[in-house]
Amino acid sequence: MSASSPAIPTAPESPDPYKRIATMALGALGIVYGDIGTSPLYALRECFTGEHGVQPTHDNVLGVLSLIFWALIIVVSVKYLVFVMRADNRGEGGILALMALAMQRKRGEEVKVRPVVITLGIFGAALLYGDGLITPAISVLSAVEGLSVATPLFEPYIQPLTILILVGLFLIQRHGTAGIGAIFGPFMLVWFFTLAVLGVKEMVTYPAVVWAFSPLQAVRFFMENHWHGFLVLGGVFLVVTGGEALYADMGHFGWRPIRWAWFTVVLPALMLNYMGQGALLLREPGAASNPFYKLAPDWALYPLVVLATGATVIASQALISGVFSITQQAIQLGYSPRLEVVHTSAEERGQIYLPGINLVMLVGVIVLVLGFKSSTNLASAYGIAVTSTMGITTGLAYVVARERWNVSRLVALPVAGAFALVDLSFFGANVVKISAGGWFPLLLALAVFTLMTTWKRGRDILANRLRSSTMPLKDLLASFGDHQPVRVPGTAIFMTGSPEGTPPALLHNLKHNKVLHEQVMLLTIASEEVPHVPVEDRVEVIKLEEGFVRVIARYGFMENPSIPDILKRAREKGLQFNLMGTSFFLGRETLIPSKKPGMAMWREALFAWMSRNARSATAYFRIPPNRVVELGAQVEL
Repeated sequence: MSASSPAIPTAPESPDPYKRIATMALGALGIVYGDIGTSPLYALRECFTGEHGVQPTHDNVLGVLSLIFWALIIVVSVKYLVFVMRADNRGEGGILALMALAMQRKRGEEVKVRPVVITLGIFGAALLYGDGLITPAISVLSAVEGLSVATPLFEPYIQPLTILILVGLFLIQRHGTAGIGAIFGPFMLVWFFTLAVLGVKEMVTYPAVVWAFSPLQAVRFFMENHWHGFLVLGGVFLVVTGGEALYADMGHFGWRPIRWAWFTVVLPALMLNYMGQGALLLREPGAASNPFYKLAPDWALYPLVVLATGATVIASQALISGVFSITQQAIQLGYSPRLEVVHTSAEERGQIYLPGINLVMLVGVIVLVLGFKSSTNLASAYGIAVTSTMGITTGLAYVVARERWNVSRLVALPVAGAFALVDLSFFGANVVKISAGGWFPLLLALAVFTLMTTWKRGRDILANRLRSSTMPLKDLLASFGDHQPVRVPGTAIFMTGSPEGTPPALLHNLKHNKVLHEQVMLLTIASEEVPHVPVEDRVEVIKLEEGFVRVIARYGFMENPSIPDILKRAREKGLQFNLMGTSFFLGRETLIPSKKPGMAMWREALFAWMSRNARSATAYFRIPPNRVVELGAQVEL
């Protein structure tokens, strides 16, 4: 699931805290629970008609329903809502936020543990890209497939209609979701109410289905089906695939509204619907081909298809925005090259749009729909990525509990071990799906992981190469005593990644132009391992000798740096300059792969290609383009 989803306009502060929580909980229905809320469309069906499905006998139906109920309780209610959501990084959640929190280590153990934490976090984030592609495809496809329940005449039009809906969904991303976001919550409330009504309608015809709440039914199911019963867990897992979103979206709503929405609306509605589907199968085993739509009376089928399509579009929107957010965090943490980030709302900073990522995702979901053809086939590719991410979340949460909260190993290990056992069981049941489609999210995650780690390693190597070819700033300033350069009016701003050294662009300017501005600002933009940096701590101004000033701007990994904002804060700190008399000097390196120690040649070539295609610093940092001077240099990696 996604590390973050679109924010919606929140209600003004209310003197009644319960009213405010209820309003926020309504918003959480539309943003947080879209994915898990549309699982009834296909989850139970896959347990009986999927590649490893079992026959819909009386005992099997009760056993599968019992597994579904306890999966929702253990994974969602207990693991995420009670334990994982306690690991908030200054109010933010999600696997990259959890990774950043886990990296804030004790000094003596930092070097030993950090590589493992980083690898887990980055690979977990990479897996979410596969989830972000598969969720829109399987959700919308499963909703539109309801038309074939009405009549086989619609069968040839299911894929084209699905693609048309998805194309429309991705095309509206550039306009933002602020307007439609306000209706997400009420719409999903109608959806969950519909789920509950459909389930209750069928349960009253076969009330004995409530025996499925007993865990003994799950135990009996495994005893009767053995290995085959274990493989059914791959279908059962589909009911919790949106669980990661509960944690990722914590920053938008807070833990309390998310918990309220789950226990008062989502969990009851989901279980009533699953129980209703189970009651239908107990009465009519042949309904296993599509038990969700067969819950509805004939007159309600087409309205239900429309409602389900709307719900799946909302679920898809959350995943798309989540991928945007993950990418933004990766850029800020130094694991992705600069990409165009468009803010689609002046009020909600979490609402962003990345045109390049949006296009890649659109192509990806179309390929998935055309390649897999049905939601049943896509279900084979769905579970492996999410199970892996949930397992990584368990591991990182254990690290945070031990190192950040100082929880005893005697307490943390059994709790994490129990959750890990559940994660591994679901993962094992999904491993057999790799050849049937599970390879896709793994291959995509491996590709994204390679890109992220190559960019991070390449930037480190480049920084070391540049650092070795420059001189300490104190030596440069000391040299001015004997050879004072010609000073010209105005301010020169040199951007540098190091808050200590001399920017190579400054040395090149001195070497070739042999002049120096009256005021020289050395600007470093640092990304902190927290989601947001308080405005009062954003900019630090350090006055040096010879008219030099060092400015350090700090941003969180969910914030976009802005040169106009930095200059405004610097003025507030007492720094005087005239923007019309200010020039920005940027270094532009031409990277040449070499056999020097660092990375394999193919990774160096990949890094050079990524660097050439990264968005320019001028556009990304919103530097006035008519005030920029670029100084180039060739660097061997």
